[in-house]
Amino acid sequence: MILAGFVLLLLVLLGAPLFAVIAASTLLAFARTDVDLTVVMIEIYRLAEMPVLLAIPLFTFAGYLLAESRAPQRLVRITNALLGWLPGGLAAVVLVVCALFTAFTGASGITIVALGALLYPALIQAGYPERFSLGLITTSGSIGLLFAPSLPLILYGVVAQQLNIGQPVSISDLFIAGILPGVLIIALLAIWSLWQGRGYKIPQAPFSAREALAAVREAAWELPLPVIVLGGIYSGFFAVSEAAAVTALYVLVVEVFIHREIRLADLPGVMRESMVLVGAILIVLGMSLASTNYLLDAEVPARLFGYIREHVHDAYGFLLLLSLFLLVLGMMLDIFSALVIMVPLILPIAVGYGIHPIHLGIIFLATMEIGYLLPPIGMNLFIASYRLNRPVLEVFRSVLPFIAILIIAALVITYWPWLSLGLLQR
Repeated sequence: MILAGFVLLLLVLLGAPLFAVIAASTLLAFARTDVDLTVVMIEIYRLAEMPVLLAIPLFTFAGYLLAESRAPQRLVRITNALLGWLPGGLAAVVLVVCALFTAFTGASGITIVALGALLYPALIQAGYPERFSLGLITTSGSIGLLFAPSLPLILYGVVAQQLNIGQPVSISDLFIAGILPGVLIIALLAIWSLWQGRGYKIPQAPFSAREALAAVREAAWELPLPVIVLGGIYSGFFAVSEAAAVTALYVLVVEVFIHREIRLADLPGVMRESMVLVGAILIVLGMSLASTNYLLDAEVPARLFGYIREHVHDAYGFLLLLSLFLLVLGMMLDIFSALVIMVPLILPIAVGYGIHPIHLGIIFLATMEIGYLLPPIGMNLFIASYRLNRPVLEVFRSVLPFIAILIIAALVITYWPWLSLGLLQR
């Protein structure tokens, strides 16, 4: 088994697909304990039977449709009309627009690709320094992960529901729990950006009611989307999967048949691109759930909890250790892989320390999204470098002040549980 572990590690270093490495390690573990290997296929079949799983491809498809249309430009216009008059208001516009767009697309890289070339020149033209503009665009790509219908939120809920930890983990509760922490992150970044705007003496554009009304009219078909998703779920009218289906159909009709910005001939290409992302996530998820079963049968989380309990005596110490671990993890794994691999190990331990699983989900995403900005993986660093034609090292230097603010926000979210759970208690 030591030799097998060494071979698997070598495969990882050589760039083997993650699902293949997880599958191989799971099959080896089950074979070692004389368990029938069909248990892996049973787990994949059980995954396919989950109704909530339908939400992942449907929301992803809707997000890709929005990215391919002119919805980003309409969203920028309406946000700029409502907030652009503030001192340094364009920076706040960038934060809000990118957060909302990331929430629907579920992938921060898409946000930078779709909005970076539009917002970066606008910031430079408005008088913001190049380094600040570069850092703001790169950072803004990942700050919408806590807002519904964020794909990582749904994925965390799917994984947590398979663990039978004794406490319910509803995806609709996760959507509610992410509201205040998400607002806190945007607020802290916006306050700092507005302050920087004053220092740069950015000229203010006067508020125009005519422009605001025109922007609202132009985006009239996209504005009901949050109401459809959140209102439908929280009113009990839709389940999460039904809300995803309605959202996908609504976006399809609006962008293809009303705005006519996406041709019918382009739909297969959009579907293919969106489902490549979904397929990658689902195949890793299926293999990871099989691996999770082995870990639970072998009582690995319980043993790990016992070991940690010997050295970390309270929840505060565990949360500090967890935050450091997630920051390091974010440097090496993308958030989707980290969710399906690490949540089955971390969640039972966190519950043992009295941490609510909903709160843990928000901590996980708030901390892991910082990893998008940290080397060596730092996906946003490389995407922004490519999209905005800047060296990666320059991009990294530009995001350092933003990383500091995100770390402060993550610590507040971690040590103030009410921020995540307060709205659920009403």
